[in-house]
Amino acid sequence: MAKIIMVQGTMSNAGKSLLVAGLCRIFKQDGYRVAPFKSQNMALNSYITAEGLEMGRAQVIQAEAAGIEPKVCMNPILLKPTDHTGSQVIVGGEVIGNMSAKDYFSYKKELIPYIKEAFNELEKSADIIVIEGAGSPAEINLKENDLVNMGLACMLDAPVLLVGDIDRGGVFAQLLGTLMLLEDDERDRVKGLVINKFRGDKSILDPGITMLEEKGKVPVTGVIPYMDLSIEDEDSLTERFDHKERGVIDIAVIRYPRISNFTDFNVFELMSEVSVRYVTSISELGHPDIIILPGSKNTMGDLKWMRSNGLETAVKKMSSRVPVIGICGGYQMLGCEISDPDGVEAGGKLRGMELLPVTTILQKEKTRRQVQGSLPVLEGALNCISGCEYKGYEIHMGVTEYCVADASGSKADELNEDVTRTAPLGIDAGVRQTYFEALPVICSDGINVYGSYVHGIFDEGDIADRIVRAVASAKGVTVEEGQHLSYRSFKEKEYDKLADILRLHLNMEEVYGMLREARVE
Repeated sequence: MAKIIMVQGTMSNAGKSLLVAGLCRIFKQDGYRVAPFKSQNMALNSYITAEGLEMGRAQVIQAEAAGIEPKVCMNPILLKPTDHTGSQVIVGGEVIGNMSAKDYFSYKKELIPYIKEAFNELEKSADIIVIEGAGSPAEINLKENDLVNMGLACMLDAPVLLVGDIDRGGVFAQLLGTLMLLEDDERDRVKGLVINKFRGDKSILDPGITMLEEKGKVPVTGVIPYMDLSIEDEDSLTERFDHKERGVIDIAVIRYPRISNFTDFNVFELMSEVSVRYVTSISELGHPDIIILPGSKNTMGDLKWMRSNGLETAVKKMSSRVPVIGICGGYQMLGCEISDPDGVEAGGKLRGMELLPVTTILQKEKTRRQVQGSLPVLEGALNCISGCEYKGYEIHMGVTEYCVADASGSKADELNEDVTRTAPLGIDAGVRQTYFEALPVICSDGINVYGSYVHGIFDEGDIADRIVRAVASAKGVTVEEGQHLSYRSFKEKEYDKLADILRLHLNMEEVYGMLREARVE
């Protein structure tokens, strides 16, 4: 049996995911085969494994920190919210359908065998498994049939580290209140408390720690400082959404209500003279140098949202002057029409932004696969990345095809003459060569609108760097030399920095003691 330890939090965004990633890195550095595990994740950021199965990105990051390939058994259940009361339910990497919160609450106990099977599969190749909880174990209305917090800890006989976020205030109430709401056997599982995101002089905190240990009867295993690291996060509370400063090159990402896979743009954030702003209104949009429409879990709903608040009109006007890039759901929005005959989202048909001569038909079956290749010759602002090698993954509900671009049909005739050679991603006719398609801008003389189904396309090689330099040149400005970087190498350094910080501020001797006591045969 693998040794195990579980990280639970007093609330969402307390820092569980990052702490699990850091522990995975430490155990890897110490010579152990380590793997992350989260029985149930709720997130709109997801990933496709080499087998074409879908899982949460948090466990992908943790697997990278552990130095292993992501496997769907690390995250057997993924919930992707579709609205305020329901989610798409993914089990073992496959979609089983959409459920309301009430229906899923009644159904979830049926998934316990899948969780056990996934965990058993994972521990075949691991010495240590670091488990992440979800939300808080003190949600007393959700404790029945719990399979992600204390219910899972009891199921697997796991010791627990309980993490609180001091940056939001009230950390002592968070930790003590959580302990008070646990059952006696659950409280006994909590072997250490962790105060996370601390800023300032720790000596000022020491009297509070003493009182916390006296009242909680659980030792404080660490006080982790607020960490300035560039490691992907997946929570909707991510602080990157609050960044509003403009750089020399200003990239505006439309932040619609169901934005997904916003980690696609992290590589741009690493460039010192580039700003990535997530905008929700025309006033926030301003006059960026690049506009990106990201993925969406509800493409039709988010397009209606853009239409109602004026962002659609603003983006269309700017498309004649600056590059507009749509990824996945954003790509679908840029087309002529989105139809939903099977009611995957809202049903019916919706006029698109009419910036690309394509139409999308939403379908019940999800496309999931990893892809790689060379970009075709592109026209317009992004000619600079023609021929670049790319790698990424597709994850979408829909097939995208050419449509008539104008009333005369002239553009459609021109496109259809060579549909086999230039078929954009999502078209199954002919040879699928192009995964990032540049097409003429409708109602504009320029060629500035681009669409792709490939998540992670900017991460490879110097694609992001080339785009920034081309836009800077067109703008008449210069950017700092040597910004090209290997995103993979950068992430490796960040995982090592995370491990170094945790070793300084977390009592690893106590953590290893918890492991030794776990699951003693």
